[in-house]
Amino acid sequence: MTAQHYFSATPDGPLERRSIHIQLRGRAAAVVTAGGTFSPEHLDRGTQALLNAAPKPPEIGTALDLGCGWGAISLALAFESPELDVWAVDVNERALLLTGENAKSLGLDRIRPALPADVPEGATFDVIWSNPPIRIGKDALHQLLTDWLPRLNPGGEAWLVVAKKLGGDSLQAWIAAQFGPGLSIERHSTDAGFRVLRVRRVQ
Repeated sequence: MTAQHYFSATPDGPLERRSIHIQLRGRAAAVVTAGGTFSPEHLDRGTQALLNAAPKPPEIGTALDLGCGWGAISLALAFESPELDVWAVDVNERALLLTGENAKSLGLDRIRPALPADVPEGATFDVIWSNPPIRIGKDALHQLLTDWLPRLNPGGEAWLVVAKKLGGDSLQAWIAAQFGPGLSIERHSTDAGFRVLRVRRVQ
């Protein structure tokens, strides 16, 4: 199975679940993954860089995990802020299935796996954490961020992680140019070749 299948709506191949053990910001968790999703063998390095850098999420409100895969970021958000409503969004139906199973098995009942079209049009977010699907291509990635970043609430923050070699610096420049004064962006840190970007809704 090729890596590109993780952003297919319906991945090829049978659903063969596997259990892995991960650490999410100091919390141990056993989760289920499967081929046809992003990084099914382990918690990927980019997501780890994001989890290392992002501050504690709000205790209440609404969060978005954009491109949730099998749910690592959603689970981390829900572990730290059990009263936070977390939308786990992906185009990959297998990923959404696994995210739901992992949330249920860990007793995290405020995670909502959803296709993009199933998120209410007027929904806005106090925080967005995302390891976005860079390999969908620049145009599709830009459209994805154009659709979702403006849905930050005033004062809300998005934390994005992008490999430097896959365009982390150019993406930072594009966001700054695209969204003007309404969204501020800065490079928060670099971790093992990954840029962690902080985007803030300022108006």
